[in-house]
Order: sequence, then structure tokens, then C-alpha cells
Amino acid sequence: MIGAFIDGPLWYFSLAVFVLGVTWRLASLWRLGSHPEFSKPREGSPGGGGLQTLARHFLPRREVVGRTPAQVYGGYAFHLGLFALLFWGAPHVEFYEERLLGFGWTPLPGWAFILACEIAFAGLIVVWLHRALHPVTRAISDRGDHAASILVFLVMLTGCLALGRSHESLRLIHLFSAELLLIYFPFSMLMHTFTFAVSRWRMGEHYGRRGVSI
Repeated sequence: MIGAFIDGPLWYFSLAVFVLGVTWRLASLWRLGSHPEFSKPREGSPGGGGLQTLARHFLPRREVVGRTPAQVYGGYAFHLGLFALLFWGAPHVEFYEERLLGFGWTPLPGWAFILACEIAFAGLIVVWLHRALHPVTRAISDRGDHAASILVFLVMLTGCLALGRSHESLRLIHLFSAELLLIYFPFSMLMHTFTFAVSRWRMGEHYGRRGVSI
């Protein structure tokens, strides 16, 4: 009975909360708009500045890498590894095909999937340790930041346990943890998955209008 609830109503509820919550947050951000500009654009253009800033900030500045290499490399390892797991892991591709999209694509081979898991785990642990131990990131982190990291870690851990598909209960535990993450996602710092592009574009647009490169 619990398994049917996790596989059915709770899945649809968590998906609805995720979609509606993310849409609401993005719509709220969009409605904020930007303050009116009364001066003429200087060198460059607002759109060009936004695009340039968005592209440039995908790579860290050399000074940042020199000061916090663990956070930078750990962050890239976690995000790239997790991206590979979510969209090219064979169990996820099958899930998207059966439960969401109705079609799939070629997944990662087994060895690449395991490698992506290890990279994502290592990156997440390094980033969390830096957040917990570094005096600056410890000071600016709150319970929500730590809760998000722990929840993502649990989803990944239960996913690894369910990978062998030896017990149906392991799959349900993984699905349940993923559903909790979907419900928590729109109300947490995890929203930066969607908002980072908007904020960087607007910052670049603002400074691009003034002929400033950042």
C-alpha cells in the first residue's frame, strides 16, 4: 500500500509542486522587471552584455580558483557529474520514457555511469565540507543550505543502493527521497538551478548598457 502511494499519488503531487513552484518563482522574478533606464546605452549593448556575462561566468576567474580551489573544482565536479546522472543515467532515461516523455535516448554505458556517480559524490562532499568548515561560507550558510545538500546526498545515495535493482523497497526509498527533493526544491536555494541564468543575464545587461565588462 505504501509502495502504491509512493509510486502513484505522491509522485504526481511532488511533480505538481515542483512544476508549479518553479513556475511561480520564475514568474515572480520576471514580474520584478528592471528599473527604467533614462540614459542612452554607451559602448556595447545591453543584450550583448547579458550574453557575454552569461557565457563568461561558466568558467571561474583565475583569482577565485587561486583562493578557493576546493570549492571551485568540487562545484564543477558535483554539477557536471549530477547533470550526467540525471539526463544520461540508464535508470533515469528509462524513467523519463515510461513516466514523463514517452521517448528515450541512448544512455551512458555502465562504467561511465559509475564514474559520473563517483565524481558527483566527491564534488558534493568537498563543497559541503568547504561550506561547513571555511569561516566565510560557514558564516553565510543557513540551515536551508545544509538541508539542501543533505537531501541531495540522500537522493544520490539511495539511487546508488537501488542501482542493482535487487529489492523493490530500495527503488521505492530512492523514489520517495527524490519526491521529497522535488517538493522542497522550489522553496530552497536549489532554485539557483533556474535563476542563475536570469540573474547573470540581467547583471550583464545592466553593465553592458554602461559599457562595463564584468
